[in-house]
Amino acid sequence: MKGQKFVHLHTHTEYSLLDGSGKIGGLIERAKELGMDSLAITDHGTMFGCVDFYKKAKEAGIKPIIGSEIYVASKSMNIKRNDRENKNHHLVLLVKNEIGYKNLMKIVSKAAIDGFYYKPRVDHEYLREHSEGLIALSACLAGEVSYNLLNGTKEKAREVALFYKDIFKDGFYLELQYHGIDKQLRVNEMLIELSRELDIPLVATNDVHYIKKEDAKSHDVLLCIQTGKTLDDTDRMRYEPQNFY
Repeated sequence: MKGQKFVHLHTHTEYSLLDGSGKIGGLIERAKELGMDSLAITDHGTMFGCVDFYKKAKEAGIKPIIGSEIYVASKSMNIKRNDRENKNHHLVLLVKNEIGYKNLMKIVSKAAIDGFYYKPRVDHEYLREHSEGLIALSACLAGEVSYNLLNGTKEKAREVALFYKDIFKDGFYLELQYHGIDKQLRVNEMLIELSRELDIPLVATNDVHYIKKEDAKSHDVLLCIQTGKTLDDTDRMRYEPQNFY
């Protein structure tokens, strides 16, 4: 039986400012080269690139999947702090239909206008009220489920997974990633176990931040600009191994 085609559902463009280096046109061109028929856009906390992405994808014969990787305050977006009790976590949202598109616009706008504290944030309650028409992926190691699994608070991870399953129904997926990072292997094992226990489907993504492997160096320069560091600085943010493409 012919296997299903892989689709990138977690993709950052240049609109993930100082974090994504792949330009929309280049990402779409690369997807077409690889024989992909669909591609998602999931920039951090924004939808700035969605219209441009939609138009260019359509022109190229690629199905555009609109989305965003949002920030979720674990307690309340009205609490202006990011600490252990109200930590910010990532969540990927993908649009299913027009209602979902409108809800994603509301979520991103609310996060920027009312929930902003270093990052644009919403909270669980606001997501519950605006979940219709959206698919949710649990995101990377900074996602709330993976973060709690990695830090030994498995019951909290289970509680969060059940919450998202409750509001997104069969549209919530536990996200598996592997870039050669040991922590990801440990978390993936626990996510697979949680998937079986709670009957939540799995999805594989690659958290794309640049287009080709050879773009990793220029992406590293971008991260240095973001963090005010230099390439020679050993104690700085970096994406290693160089597999985020």
